[in-house]
Amino acid sequence: MIANTDGVSPRIARLLTRIVRDDRERDFDFSPPFADSLDHALDCSQSWLLDQQKEDGHWVGELEGDTILESEYILLKAFLGREGEKDCVKAARYLIGKELPSGAGGWSIYPGGPMDLSASVRAYFALKIVGVPIDEPVLARARDAIRDAGGAQACNSFTRFSLALLGQMSYDECPSVPPELALLPRKMGLGAMSSWTRTIVVPLSIISALKPVRLLRPERGIAELFRDDLPRVPERKTARLFSWTNLFLGLDRVLKTADRLLPRLFRQPGITAAHRWMLEHFEDSDGLGAIFPPMIYTIVALKCLGYADDSPTARWAFGHLEDLKIEEEDTVRLQPCVSPVWDTAIATIALADSPLADFHPALLRSVRWLLDREVRHEGDWSDRRPGVEPGGWFFEYRNRYYPDVDDTAMVLLALQRTALSNEPDVLAATARGVNWIESMQNRDGGWAAFDADIDSEILTHVPFADHNAILDPSCADITARVIEVLGDMGRRRDDPAIARALEYLWRTQEPEGCWYGRWGVNYIYGTWQVLLGLRAIEFPWTDPRVTKAADWLESVQQIDGGWGESCESYDDPWKKGQGAPTASQTAWAVNGLIAAGRADGESVRRGVAYLLDTQLADGSWDEESFTGTGFPRVFYLRYHLYRVYFPLMALARYRKAATQAEKIKPTPSFACRVPALPKMADV
Repeated sequence: MIANTDGVSPRIARLLTRIVRDDRERDFDFSPPFADSLDHALDCSQSWLLDQQKEDGHWVGELEGDTILESEYILLKAFLGREGEKDCVKAARYLIGKELPSGAGGWSIYPGGPMDLSASVRAYFALKIVGVPIDEPVLARARDAIRDAGGAQACNSFTRFSLALLGQMSYDECPSVPPELALLPRKMGLGAMSSWTRTIVVPLSIISALKPVRLLRPERGIAELFRDDLPRVPERKTARLFSWTNLFLGLDRVLKTADRLLPRLFRQPGITAAHRWMLEHFEDSDGLGAIFPPMIYTIVALKCLGYADDSPTARWAFGHLEDLKIEEEDTVRLQPCVSPVWDTAIATIALADSPLADFHPALLRSVRWLLDREVRHEGDWSDRRPGVEPGGWFFEYRNRYYPDVDDTAMVLLALQRTALSNEPDVLAATARGVNWIESMQNRDGGWAAFDADIDSEILTHVPFADHNAILDPSCADITARVIEVLGDMGRRRDDPAIARALEYLWRTQEPEGCWYGRWGVNYIYGTWQVLLGLRAIEFPWTDPRVTKAADWLESVQQIDGGWGESCESYDDPWKKGQGAPTASQTAWAVNGLIAAGRADGESVRRGVAYLLDTQLADGSWDEESFTGTGFPRVFYLRYHLYRVYFPLMALARYRKAATQAEKIKPTPSFACRVPALPKMADV
């Protein structure tokens, strides 16, 4: 419970917050009813999660994104002339079911979010393609909302390419994506971009150069979404005489002019290089990059390059896209990728905490499955870290070129929690993984996701960079998770890598005490992970920076005991820590406060009570909100297992802290109490 501090000075507000927080016995509520409920909840969640394990030892939950996935699937099928197929109709039915419930029209990119223009343009177009009449209410509402928001000409670059493929825009109205990027030295060209942008840009550059179009009947088009009173290409030029934006816009015009005037022969070397790069990166991967956007562009690029639909390469590419499809009786939806390594690592940690015997067959099977997915080949990351021995793990089933730091760190944490942790093959994989992630530390002291030092802000001014994800900079959540791994290995804050990482964390701490969460929503995610990392290296709980972080987590706890934060906080930082409570975010906050030494506090007890009260009979929790982040402000995710393994982890860690406290609990005659809240006059 936090004091009402309206109208008082910041210093007094902080004092009141600390006093109110400490005005209680610092002791666990471990009365029999509460303890029995906790034990029952742990048993139910543990059983639920064990039942979800696959026979070979791994876990994988559905990974849910927004409706752009279904829309793009229909648009791709239309480009291939297959829009009449049954799965397009079922995907359209799913789209209609995801229309904004407010009646305002259009589609959002996360539940409860506002209408998103690009998502709405694609969904509208997809529905028209499958034959939904223009006067249907779902289209009428969307049409009004889209035109009010600036019309189809205001959509982002990737949407523009989708429209150009089907004749609704000219390629001159799309930014140029030159395939000649593949001819540049990697650090200057493709290697300067984030890994996911790289895999999108290469096939898209082939499309940009070859400009394929399938013309639709006019009644299937979206001419009505364009506003005649606005330019077809929004003005991006800045008023300054020189700026990076103006420079890249000028280069874009030069490329377009050259493309019109020069013979195709001049583009062929770049197209050939992009083609070769693409084929190389197909090896041992579940599609290019193993993620949805490059899979879509790969299929189109192969078509442009002359591959027959029934060729082995084309069937390989389309097959991996189809693997992302989830078909039910009336609908089809698609996942942006799959998350087996991530889910398996976190499920292993949660079950080991639950507690499950470290030699339990489920844990032993999961470790063996994870060991089989270790990356032992160089990838794109080696361009910036040559000579480093390959090691680490990726996110999906197969993605040879793109192990990532976050998955590697989570797998390393999981490996240490089972009876196999001291086996020679586990020790060897652990050593390689630790060496690999340590080598990936950025020059600023932090860690990013897939590469090192992909942080040139100049690239954010490139015309096709409006997806807000062309870079892969350091972030607090991954940096802290690496600190947690190194702490588990016995290293402390005097270690050079950890010392540099701590400097990065202190520089990026928000004034309120929290941290931005790059890969989870949002400040709750960033803050809990930093507190876990600090706990692993035995950083003092009493340090003012740690206290401030824990105070912030307590300050955003809601009246029902839960925590929640909407994706809206990425657009509006004033919304930090605000949103409908969720099981996963409550679990993150509880775990963060436990790590900060407040396991016996009122906030943690109330958070645990919230999880107990909202648990379903089968041991899971309801969670409709998106609490995962793909690209902030652009793409969000709902991991369907977050609602179980994170709450299980929180309940288990609270149970462990309470059990340890019971063993050292003083006799009642010596129990002490913090003095009562002083009067305002005394303050």
